[in-house]
Amino acid sequence: MKAALAQEAFRLGFDDVRITAAVVPESTSSQFDEFIAGGYHGDMTWMAAKADRRRQPKALWPEVKTVITLAVNYGPDHDPRLLLEQKDRGSISVYAQGRDYHDVLKKRLKELARWLVDASDAEVKVFVDTAPVLEKPLAAAAGLGWQGKHTNLVSRTYGSWLFLGEVFTTALLPSDTPETDHCGTCRQCLDVCPTQAFLHANRIDARRCISYLTIEHKGHIARDLRPMMGNRIYGCDDCLAVCPWNKFAEISRESTLKARQELEAPKLMDLAMLSDSTFRELFRGSPIKRIGRDRFVRNVLIAIGNSGLSDLVTVIKPLCQDDSPLVRAMAIWALSKLSSDQAAIQKRSLFEDELDPDVRAEWASI
Repeated sequence: MKAALAQEAFRLGFDDVRITAAVVPESTSSQFDEFIAGGYHGDMTWMAAKADRRRQPKALWPEVKTVITLAVNYGPDHDPRLLLEQKDRGSISVYAQGRDYHDVLKKRLKELARWLVDASDAEVKVFVDTAPVLEKPLAAAAGLGWQGKHTNLVSRTYGSWLFLGEVFTTALLPSDTPETDHCGTCRQCLDVCPTQAFLHANRIDARRCISYLTIEHKGHIARDLRPMMGNRIYGCDDCLAVCPWNKFAEISRESTLKARQELEAPKLMDLAMLSDSTFRELFRGSPIKRIGRDRFVRNVLIAIGNSGLSDLVTVIKPLCQDDSPLVRAMAIWALSKLSSDQAAIQKRSLFEDELDPDVRAEWASI
C-alpha cells in the first residue's frame, strides 16, 4: 500500500512523499505555545485562536492515525536576491510569481485522497497551509527534510524551496525515518535577515519579518522598519535563498507554478498606479490578490521611498489624496524621502484637511 501510494503521488506531480504517525512531539507543541505567549505571531490572531487544534493532529481530527506529507519543488532558476539591486523594480517572493500554489496542491491532494479511499476504505482529510496544522514539524518527522534555523523546511534534494501539503487518514501506514538536522554551525540565514527578525536559531519574531509585514500585517508598517525593506513588495526570500543546501537544489519542473513574466521584475511606477480593478485583474489566480490593492500599494510606496529615484515623485503625488488612509500615509512618507521641497508643498495644501490620525502623523513627521 505504501509503495503504491508513493507511485500515485509521483504520478500526480508531487516531488516527494513521506509518512509519519499523527503525533507532534511535546517539545514542539511547547515551543509553539511559547511563540504565541511571546506575541511573536503579531496580527496573525488565527494562530492563537486555534492553538488548541494546532498543537496535535488528533486535536483537529481525533480519528486520524497517519499523516501523509507531500512536497512540490518550486526551486527558481536564479538567485532572487539579484533583483534587490534594481531600485526601480519590485521584488516579489518566488512562490508568489506564478499561480496560487494552494489551488494546485489542493486539487492533487484531493485526487490522492480519493485514490487512498478507493484502495483502503480509509477516511481522509486534506490540508494546504490554510488549516491549523503544524506542517513543518510533521514534514520533518516524516523525513521530507528538517527545520532549518530559519524555521523553514530544508531538504537535501530541494534545498529551501518546497510547498507542503498533507493527507490525514485513518489508515495505519508505517512511518518513514525523520531527517537529521544538517545545518551544523551555519547561521547564514540568521545573519542575512534585513530586519534581524530572528531572536535566535529556530525562533522568529514575525512582527519584524518582511514576509509578515508585506503580507499578513494589515496596518501601517513601523517607520524604523521601512528602510530595511528595500524593494521587497510581497514576501522576502533572503533567508531561503542564502541557504548553502540550495546548491544541491533542482530547478522546479512544475509548469503550472511557473513565474509569470510580468511579475518577475515589475516596475514600481506601474504598480503604484494600480486601481482596485486593475489590481484584481493583474493578480487574478495569484496569492497576492488576497491582500488587496491598498496593502499592496502601501508596500510599493515603501519600495519607492527606498529607491532614491526622484523621477518617481510624479507617481507619488496623486496618491497623497488616495481614498485609502493606508496608501495616503505611505505616499507622504515616500514623498518626504524623495523630495523635501515637494513634501513641503503637499503639506501646506493637504495637511489641514487630513482627518485620519495616522496620516496626519506622517505629515507632522516631515
